[in-house]
Amino acid sequence: MPNLKDLAAKKEPICGGHRACAGCGAPIIVRQVLMSSKDPVVVTSATGCLEVVTTIFPYSAWEVPFLHNAFENSAATCSGVEAAFKALKKKGQAPAEHVNFVAFGGDGGTYDIGFQSLSGAMERGHDMLYVCYNNEAYMNTGIQRSSATPMGAATTTAPAGKVIPGKVQFPKNLTEIMVAHDIPYVAQSAVGFWRDLTSKAEKAFSIRGPKFMNVLQPCRLGWGYKPELTAELGRLAANTCVWPLYEVIEGKYKLTYRPKEKKPVVEFLKMQDRFRHLFRPGNEAILEAIQKEVDRRWEALLNKCEG
Repeated sequence: MPNLKDLAAKKEPICGGHRACAGCGAPIIVRQVLMSSKDPVVVTSATGCLEVVTTIFPYSAWEVPFLHNAFENSAATCSGVEAAFKALKKKGQAPAEHVNFVAFGGDGGTYDIGFQSLSGAMERGHDMLYVCYNNEAYMNTGIQRSSATPMGAATTTAPAGKVIPGKVQFPKNLTEIMVAHDIPYVAQSAVGFWRDLTSKAEKAFSIRGPKFMNVLQPCRLGWGYKPELTAELGRLAANTCVWPLYEVIEGKYKLTYRPKEKKPVVEFLKMQDRFRHLFRPGNEAILEAIQKEVDRRWEALLNKCEG
């Protein structure tokens, strides 16, 4: 299991001076995931916040090999690079004995636009790790709703008003969809749990074959909160069971964090501007529906972990 002393001694995979918003969780995820690798890494990234803030021409914040690709094909590009490495290794021309290939994508480039290439790469069995930095909307292009956006959240394409109270659908459970691909390792983590995240990344890198990690990344711009509260919101998401932390190894579920006290969902919602309309009179039923769905998913997960 990684410790702070070992992580602090490692070279940073991205340098300071990138243009991410103050309080952005994406660089935190990148650092903690990549610094958990004992082998060299090669990174691909879908178009999105992470790519835009780290590679504004002619500059780059990346200290590791990095390849930007289109919105829809981070996983496909990464699988191609991994296949090329295997070919070089067969010829005795590989630059290292082993390289960890990591694809990053936001929820827009993972849940929606990039889902086909993600599913294909996982089904083909490429030795790679896909990490979704999930900020629950298309934040880079104007805060439009995605299939990861929670019910009741206000976005520019699902605005809260007289017609609809924000997004009317519950978010897609992509982590469970990836479990259904029967891949060796699937996990959920969140910003604010460095030990959980680095332990899961280290475990993923130790496993050969396709791996997937879904990491909740609070977005201070799209969620609407003070920049210094990013890690606190990540922890609160887990403590309200809105975003459980667990892993699935060869089909076996393991809960990696159980709240000492399961807090009500409103504790998480009330800290964010995107949900503030839900606390006006007349929206009580929506809050009840959100709590009911969170409870249902939590109980279903507990049954899988205990069964």
